[in-house]
Amino acid sequence: MKQERFSFIISGMNTTCDIAIVGAGAAGLAAAISAAQAARKAEAQLRVVMLEASDRVGRSILKTGNGRCNFSNADIAEGPAVANYRNAGFVWAAFEALNRAFPEPDFNDPVLAFFEDAGLEWRQEDDGRRYPLSNKASTVLDVLRAEAARLGVEEVCDTRVAAIEAPVDPDKPFTLRLADGQFWRAAAVIVACGGAAVEHIELANMRPEAVQPILGPLAVASADQAFTRELDNIRVRCCVSLFRDEAGELIHKHTESGELLFRPYGVSGICVFNLSRLAQAGDYVQINFLQMGDLDHSHDYLKSRFAGLTEHLGQAPTYEQFMRGLVVPRLTDAVLKRAGCNAQDTADVEKLFQILCLCSLEVAGMGPTDVCQVQRGGYAPNQFDAATMQSRVQPGLYVAGEALDVDGPCGGYNLHWAWASGLLAGHAAQAYVNALSSSQTLSHVGTE
Repeated sequence: MKQERFSFIISGMNTTCDIAIVGAGAAGLAAAISAAQAARKAEAQLRVVMLEASDRVGRSILKTGNGRCNFSNADIAEGPAVANYRNAGFVWAAFEALNRAFPEPDFNDPVLAFFEDAGLEWRQEDDGRRYPLSNKASTVLDVLRAEAARLGVEEVCDTRVAAIEAPVDPDKPFTLRLADGQFWRAAAVIVACGGAAVEHIELANMRPEAVQPILGPLAVASADQAFTRELDNIRVRCCVSLFRDEAGELIHKHTESGELLFRPYGVSGICVFNLSRLAQAGDYVQINFLQMGDLDHSHDYLKSRFAGLTEHLGQAPTYEQFMRGLVVPRLTDAVLKRAGCNAQDTADVEKLFQILCLCSLEVAGMGPTDVCQVQRGGYAPNQFDAATMQSRVQPGLYVAGEALDVDGPCGGYNLHWAWASGLLAGHAAQAYVNALSSSQTLSHVGTE
């Protein structure tokens, strides 16, 4: 039976639709396109509307990857890398469902196939990171907006949703109340706004977990800030390990390698961002400036260098002589000062090992949150079906992307999750609306 449209008009705009998508970032765009593609394949009429709080869709995409948009990572499709996600079991089940819903003979990754179909040319860099060939995030947004427009998806910007009310009866629509007092009606709703926005939406009697910024810089204790302040803006390639004091014993939690940036408040850089997903106040970051694998290897290297310089100079080197050619002068000055060593003193290998390989800073918490890439929190995944992103208690309600309590490390993981969960939600929402229209007639009188 063909669905009879419910009708509601405000200010000359028909504020009813089949699928309303709250948030038009990565997950929202993927969901909208997925729903519209499914409807076209089924030869069904479907009105899909994206309600975006800002003045344009996809603004958050333009900020990703320092404006380059690291939109995916090749390692995710391989399987083991999925363990890097928070709530990895849910993510694993979702990715398996994605492969079933979007079988691709030429790809083992439906997300990549989605972008190939949209016309995006891309390239792969170190660690499996995928970027648009243009090296511009705007290119990713351009192809997504063009595909959405081709499929008839509507963009409604400067529209902030304040509450989503569940239908009072199975044959009634959802009500989306806006911050300005107006409202929309929809047969199905996909919540795809960022984690911070989720906290401000009343969602059909469901409450999200409190959100907190992560994947950002770490502030260090005030006692260590003299050291980081002295090295402000210095970048070093290093290994950084996270340790936690548990019952008086320092327990290793994780190690990252890469470029570290010193800031007056603490440390930054991608390796630090990844540690921030695990760090808490009172932990310690331990820096190995040599980045030569394990500590035993680093210790052996220092002894070998000391012996070589002693032979070359005809005497044991000073700290200044030992450090020259190994690290930048500002780092030499700072680490020697912190260790109470005079640059002209005869170098001591064990002291060098301590200051170059075991440089420990106490974590005070997150650094400036405006540069954090992800908001952790949102709706607990166990409230939703991993195969569809649909609420387990409210049919027709879906959540995708950062609105769910899922996050991954830097390197394309979080955007990949946004696309994948959006594709699943859009595909499932279209099927839900189609089944609803086949079994009953949705109707609504235009009165409160």
